[in-house]
Amino acid sequence: MLVTLSLDKSLSHDVAIMVDVLRASTTITVALDNFNKVVAVKDKNNAVELAKKYNAILAGEREGATIKGFDTGNSPIEIKNFGGDTLVLTTSNGTRILKGMNAKSLVGSFVNAKAVAKLASEIAENHIEVVMAGVRGRFAIEDFLGAGEIISNFKDYDLDEMSQAAYMASRDGRMVNEAIKNSESARGLKKLGFFDDIEFCTKKDIYDVVPVYENGIIKKL
Repeated sequence: MLVTLSLDKSLSHDVAIMVDVLRASTTITVALDNFNKVVAVKDKNNAVELAKKYNAILAGEREGATIKGFDTGNSPIEIKNFGGDTLVLTTSNGTRILKGMNAKSLVGSFVNAKAVAKLASEIAENHIEVVMAGVRGRFAIEDFLGAGEIISNFKDYDLDEMSQAAYMASRDGRMVNEAIKNSESARGLKKLGFFDDIEFCTKKDIYDVVPVYENGIIKKL
């Protein structure tokens, strides 16, 4: 089995795992504990219309900040306070990446790294692609390290050089935590008051939930 790592775009037609550590991947995973499905939406106006259609909770952010008029933002901690059949979610990066995937699409992060790697291994035919969401097409160290944590669970697989690098970088827990807490994304979230979200998003394997994306809808398998 070949495992590759890419940024911003997905090329695989087999299995792809979207990684947006701060915070879409984490929020989606947490949400599926209390919701039957998450509707991932790129455009915020479309998100508003869909929330009305589904009588859903409406969540979203732009530049990390909660969108005015929405029920909540893209916070894994805040989302625990909501539940129901449907959550409509729009984010700056993660939901956009999901829309561009042509493979069987999963959502992964530190919080469900083992579970998402296990499912990917079971359903892939010959290629697992890990896709870092990044920030508007730019590299984000938290996604690189989160991808490495997921990749560390693929035993005896062929890793491309980017995957190898992410795997090796993710092995020192102290350095990983420091790098994420001091990342550009984390600094932005701190300014907005989301200190606890950053800490939460670095917790390892606290969920067995694996979000599966298909045709705009995310459900747990």
